[in-house]
Amino acid sequence: MRAPAGSVVGLCSASATMSAMGMAFLGYWGIHEPTPWRWNDVLVVCLAFLSFAALGSVVWIITTPVSEEDGERILPARRAFAAGVVLMWLAVVIAVIP
Repeated sequence: MRAPAGSVVGLCSASATMSAMGMAFLGYWGIHEPTPWRWNDVLVVCLAFLSFAALGSVVWIITTPVSEEDGERILPARRAFAAGVVLMWLAVVIAVIP
């Protein structure tokens, strides 16, 4: 197995950065406030957690050992990263719009 280079390292670090930004968003947004949750609050949290799942799976997808005939796992990892980013931005937009 060869050492990770280029896109692998970039996707892993970008995934970790977006996860950290999502956690900061949830902490700043007020997930810990004692007021009762409305339907859009639940939607924001669900979208954010789905985003964390997608962003967390990027590292697993791209670093999974593959045989030579299977090729690289960069494309599925990029799709998981894109899905995680879209879900996080959707959660932010829903939280900002009253």
